[in-house]
Amino acid sequence: MYRFLLSRQWVILTLVGLVLIPVMIKLGFWQLHRHEHRVAQNQLIADNLHADPVPVTDLTAPGRTLPRDDMWRRVTATGTYDTKHEVVVRQRTAADEQTIGYYVLTPLVLDQGPRKGTTVLVNRGWIASGNDLTRFPDVPAAPKGKVTVTGRMMADETTENSGIKDKPGLPERQVMLINSEQQAKALGRPVLGGYIEQTAPKPPGGKPEPVPEPDHDSIGPHMAYAVQWWLFAAGVPVGWFILVRRERRDRLAAAASPADSAAEATGDGADNAAAEGADKVATSAADTTPAESAPAEPLPRTVAGSE
Repeated sequence: MYRFLLSRQWVILTLVGLVLIPVMIKLGFWQLHRHEHRVAQNQLIADNLHADPVPVTDLTAPGRTLPRDDMWRRVTATGTYDTKHEVVVRQRTAADEQTIGYYVLTPLVLDQGPRKGTTVLVNRGWIASGNDLTRFPDVPAAPKGKVTVTGRMMADETTENSGIKDKPGLPERQVMLINSEQQAKALGRPVLGGYIEQTAPKPPGGKPEPVPEPDHDSIGPHMAYAVQWWLFAAGVPVGWFILVRRERRDRLAAAASPADSAAEATGDGADNAAAEGADKVATSAADTTPAESAPAEPLPRTVAGSE
């Protein structure tokens, strides 16, 4: 009774199931790898944030791409701010992750160490955008004179790694990406690769608003998604088996129904024939009974001596 599995409908259903099982298993491992990546990144962020700060020139150089292992490292830089070439970075959120504004990006010219005279970009923090997006906003002034900055080392932003589209034709001193190569071209001098996300000293009055520390506690839902995909993969053969059992049961029931109907019809016919035969016998008996039970005619009496 399993020949129905060779039908077109069941062949297609079986093939779809055979395709879905490995796909779902692969998706589960994909989510598992994302979970492992998230856990490893959280550990890297935590380790680098708690490490002792090092001079920024120990980690980067002009035109250098910052390695992933050096991201979020605490660094120091000493120099003088070049506020004349300060820019703001558009469409950035505040610490509440809702309010849109600007990051303040100020070049810092190093005045000591092997890279003396080289520039490093410093993200001083977030400010509100205001109503007029076409003009340069009112930016809290950077400290004058020599300053030592401590912060987190970050890699250059690109459209590929940030998802932010670099728009041309922006108002003067406004940019979409924090990118050392772009700023080196604008400044006309070498700029260290990457940038510093300032954490100290704290700005007067809390403006610009310091960029919050990256989240390194949450691991996300990736492990739950992995288990979910694997459960789906296990459910495919179970569901297929249930459907096969149900189809076989329905077919057996359908095959048994005509036989039962025929047997019932045959039994009713025999009963009817027997009843008809009994009726005929009864009728015949009724027809013959009066003749058999009629009284006999009396014999003629003989009179003595009549002879």
